[in-house]
Amino acid sequence: MKALKDAGLAFDCYEARDRLGGLWSFDERSPGGAYRSLHINTSRARMQWADFPMPAEYPDYPHHTLIQRYFDAYADRFGLRKHVALRTRVTRVEDRGAFLRVTLDDGRTLDYRGVIVANGHHWDPSYPTPAFPGEFSGITLHSHEYRSPSEPCDLRGRRVVVVGFGNSACDIACELATSGAERVFLATRRGAWVLPKYVFGRPLDQLGATPGFLPRSLRQAWAGLLYRLVIGRPESYGLPRPDHRLGGAHPTLSSELLPLLKRGAVIPKPNVKRLSGGQLEFEDGSIEDVSAIVYATGYKVTFPFFDAGYVSAPDNHLPLYHRVFHPDRTRLAFIGLAQPLGAIMPIAEAQAKLVADYFAGRYALPGRAELLARIAADEATLRERFVVSRRHTMQVDFDEYMANIASEHAAGRERARAAHAAQAESAADDSLSSRGMPGFASNSTKRLASR
Repeated sequence: MKALKDAGLAFDCYEARDRLGGLWSFDERSPGGAYRSLHINTSRARMQWADFPMPAEYPDYPHHTLIQRYFDAYADRFGLRKHVALRTRVTRVEDRGAFLRVTLDDGRTLDYRGVIVANGHHWDPSYPTPAFPGEFSGITLHSHEYRSPSEPCDLRGRRVVVVGFGNSACDIACELATSGAERVFLATRRGAWVLPKYVFGRPLDQLGATPGFLPRSLRQAWAGLLYRLVIGRPESYGLPRPDHRLGGAHPTLSSELLPLLKRGAVIPKPNVKRLSGGQLEFEDGSIEDVSAIVYATGYKVTFPFFDAGYVSAPDNHLPLYHRVFHPDRTRLAFIGLAQPLGAIMPIAEAQAKLVADYFAGRYALPGRAELLARIAADEATLRERFVVSRRHTMQVDFDEYMANIASEHAAGRERARAAHAAQAESAADDSLSSRGMPGFASNSTKRLASR
């Protein structure tokens, strides 16, 4: 919204919830992804927006309530609230050729020159596929529903298995282990590198521990050596050995997990093999009495307002140009549909400025052949660098991505200037929109929608 406003574009924003903030907005009444103890796992200096720094008194890793306060302050500072229709869900978006038709849950339909999709990718819970065989007689919940050791159900005094090895899985396992659970098991199908939030007294993401002038393979080797020197080997904590180099998968950040593993407060386990009433059998043949399972197994990327044939992400896979533009849907743009090794907010900010210039006609995409070639190259790099899994279909390196999108923004501005000059030469009165390129109309029925 801020970027669109700065670009002088008229727009509407629809928000299904009764507040701004997305998953960082904790709601007492319904699950939303945030649990009571949630803190960010990227430092505030790396997470803040360029034109609105977080307050200096915020800690390095603020609590979710402070992040929500920061978002609210941003919206107030730049006068964005008046553009948002809260408690308004988009139920359908249809391509009508010259415009996109948006249907709202109150039955209204509106036509727009473009639609910006920013519905997030941490809201539609995913479970193991195929499901573990057998039946379980205890409590089952997804990390999306988890609020605290006593909410939505009391897990204190119980033997709990947390399935997964991401940040939420480790946060929840550590909190349960220190909040009265009888026993906590952490079940994972693949090894991972567990990184501390601080190294040498500084937030990890501000350290710059790997020399930037080295090729990526040597940087990964350097990081692995530093890890062994500072932390040790994952196997020494009872964890499975990772099947990839450090940096080859989304990292798990936790300063609490490794000490708790050493103390025996969290018990590492391989993946679940079978459910059997109040017992779980694991891949190593061990069997444990269990009274609750918390599935911290990630999310599905879904767009319930699109027909699957129009836009979908099977197995969380949706190739996009710079993670923003669909090669065949030129009136759409996506914001935040990336999984960075770093914070999403500055990435979303850079994407938003690109998209605003796109709909204002100040940025132009390359030709289709170049666009498709870049998408293919990015997909190949993704497969080469990261473990092939549904978790890494949108992975980007923060610093590399920010540099690339800045270069692309400059190149696209130059393409737009060249196109304008060519059009002016051929027909001074020929507008951008009349030539079939994404334009913008300021009347109320041809605005820009942000979902």
